[in-house]
Amino acid sequence: MAIRTTASARTKFFRGLLKDPTMLFGLAMLVMFTFLALFAPILSPEDPIHQNISASLTAPGPDFLLGTDKLGRDILSRILFGARISLFVGLAVVGGAGLFGSAVGLFAGYTRGWADEVLMRVTDIFFAFPSLILAMAIAGALGPSLRNALIAVAVVSWPVYARLIRGQVLVLREQEFVQAARAIGAPSLRIVVRHLLPNTLAPLLVQASFDMGAVILSVAGLSFIGFGAQPPTPEWGVMISEGRNYITTQWWLTAVPAGAILLLVAAFNLIGDGLRDLLDPRLRK
Repeated sequence: MAIRTTASARTKFFRGLLKDPTMLFGLAMLVMFTFLALFAPILSPEDPIHQNISASLTAPGPDFLLGTDKLGRDILSRILFGARISLFVGLAVVGGAGLFGSAVGLFAGYTRGWADEVLMRVTDIFFAFPSLILAMAIAGALGPSLRNALIAVAVVSWPVYARLIRGQVLVLREQEFVQAARAIGAPSLRIVVRHLLPNTLAPLLVQASFDMGAVILSVAGLSFIGFGAQPPTPEWGVMISEGRNYITTQWWLTAVPAGAILLLVAAFNLIGDGLRDLLDPRLRK
């Protein structure tokens, strides 16, 4: 039995979506950031890494809507291109960690036995360490760069998906529709792809929505302390790091990128909350 895809099910989903103002607000913010990221080259008034020392530390005004940094670079342009980086960071890490973790969880939950024990003990090792500390150690060992920061965060993120999908599969594999498929001789791969995987998509989608914000925040944190993106990359964590010495005098250097992170992370969290309420029958009113 797969997830219902009938017109009535889709209608109920969209009706529930329209009744959730917080989720609509999150979607609106995500659409806004996506639009800004896609059209950053057109919308940006300046090159994000162009230096204009004569205009350094200019306050927000008609000439520079969000001000400039210590090297005279336009903050608005850097924010727009930074949106591209942050959205790519979330999609790349969540996509990679979600695919690998889901594959591990499906295999472990369906096969059980020694393979399940070995794989779950490996995930326990990852859960034994604070995720951000482990990501810092991995990024530090690989070297400071945005690519290595993505690898580090992906490495510490996949066990969550493995645990989640394994738990779902352990319940589903004992359901009658799976037992019936097994009784008529359906191959294991067909059972996993046609029956188990579609029924794990709802919790997987909710987890991915929450993780998008967490990943963006983690990579920005690694960039802030020097383990992620490096100057002059217009990444929001780098921008906050560069402006921290001016926080009491030139507030826009840190407030603007921090506000962008806040809004984007909040958008994904609101979407995740809304999806959880819509897709979990126990939470429906």
